[in-house]
Amino acid sequence: MVAADCSNMAPALYVADSYYIVPKITEAGYIDRILEICAREKINGLFSLIDPELSLLALNAERFSGIGATVVGSSHEICERCLDKWEMYLWLRERRYDCAKTYISLDLFDEALSRNEIAFPVIAKPVRGSASMAVEKVFDRKRLGEIFAAGGAKFLVQQFMDGEDMDADAYIDLVSGEVVSIFTKRKLLMRAGEADKAISFRDEKLFGLLRKFIAESGFRGVIDIDVFKVGGKYYISEVNPRFGGVYPHAYECGLDFTGFMIENLSGRANAGTAFHYESGVAMMKYPEIMMKKTAREDPGELF
Repeated sequence: MVAADCSNMAPALYVADSYYIVPKITEAGYIDRILEICAREKINGLFSLIDPELSLLALNAERFSGIGATVVGSSHEICERCLDKWEMYLWLRERRYDCAKTYISLDLFDEALSRNEIAFPVIAKPVRGSASMAVEKVFDRKRLGEIFAAGGAKFLVQQFMDGEDMDADAYIDLVSGEVVSIFTKRKLLMRAGEADKAISFRDEKLFGLLRKFIAESGFRGVIDIDVFKVGGKYYISEVNPRFGGVYPHAYECGLDFTGFMIENLSGRANAGTAFHYESGVAMMKYPEIMMKKTAREDPGELF
């Protein structure tokens, strides 16, 4: 496995077989550098764990394919839809999926508030964002106005989903396009947009909803779907078209997405599906420490 990051302070670099320090994805020459590494290392598949980078890699998928490297993931259009929460909301509403009420402006929110279609508390979040950065639970109109005044058109308002917070990891075959595996868990404790504690569960009703949603969306590879259950009804929230931060929970329950990926990169569709795992298996994250000797005291810019 070859890893790459813009900072030498990324711990994952040091558990890879080899690694490279590369420019930021916003810098000129980034894609050329990744292409150079793929050619040198004879890489046949690459993926990212960073949301904005998913779109960039997908946009350049043909360039990577030209040197024998497959970008593992969904199309550029789908990655952009997932990154843009307003676009995802419109897509879900158009296809009649249950989802949180969402407002792209304060004027639209105020109109809905006056009609009693929504009430505080609500969630304010960036239209394009990840890792729950700048997401805030808001309890009054004054604070909501302050957020929009500071962030402008970059924010939207969503209904607060007062129910069970859930998550699904899924793998969609790169060759056949079929759903190979789905793993669902209830989130028990969250931090920085990821579950610190979760417990596996199974519900055929939810599996059916997710199968339909995935098929209509056109996803490929690994995805992570946020779901809420309120009043006995499932609401689809957001999708990260990549490995979720707690995918190891699914792996330890026997669902080997990396194995599915390797099979696809060998040019073969995965035979059969993997939906069988045990309910009630708890996942509990805890910090680990990595120590590395560096060549200088100042590591430079980290991000």
